[in-house]
Amino acid sequence: MKLFYTVNSPYARKVRIVALEKRIQIGLLEVVLADPDCPVKQYNPLGKVPVLVLPDGESLYDSRVIVEYLDNRTPLAHLIPQDLTAKIKVRRWEALADGVCDAAVSVMLEQRKPEAQQSSAHIEKQFDKVTRGLNVLNLDLAKKKWCVNEKFSLADIALGCALGYLDLRFAHLNWQESYPNLAKHYNVLVKRASFKQTMPVA
Repeated sequence: MKLFYTVNSPYARKVRIVALEKRIQIGLLEVVLADPDCPVKQYNPLGKVPVLVLPDGESLYDSRVIVEYLDNRTPLAHLIPQDLTAKIKVRRWEALADGVCDAAVSVMLEQRKPEAQQSSAHIEKQFDKVTRGLNVLNLDLAKKKWCVNEKFSLADIALGCALGYLDLRFAHLNWQESYPNLAKHYNVLVKRASFKQTMPVA
């Protein structure tokens, strides 16, 4: 298997962490999406990463699809619970963490435009999503070690990737001060080998 990724994509990072936690060997192929010769479109018509190419040539895209495939590939340390109730809770955390990432990425792309073409209304709307998402995530983590059922799971991975992306792109937000439960949780996550090996590059 081979994974097309960009080093600072929080979604690709989520896949890489799952593979490391599950001890699944995958070949890593770093790409530059803006490169005219970028091969990603050959495997994902949307031209996005991550894309996992299977040994038979079939490709899987969208991080949520890929992580479910990897988690079910081996019985080692399931990161998505088999119990339906717990599974839905984990997926809910993942959806909100990914949603925070979606909004943050949208802001970053808007701010890359020439200043005269930027929409302050769009930036404000997306930052509002980030703030509301972080508020809920912070409250839900109160008095918890892990996000769901006191066990490390995909929920924690998705949350850690979202927070890592905010650190990378929006350090000025100082989210650690406003969301102490998230800060405490993140400080635990970044000590894991899988998080250390996939740290975004400034």
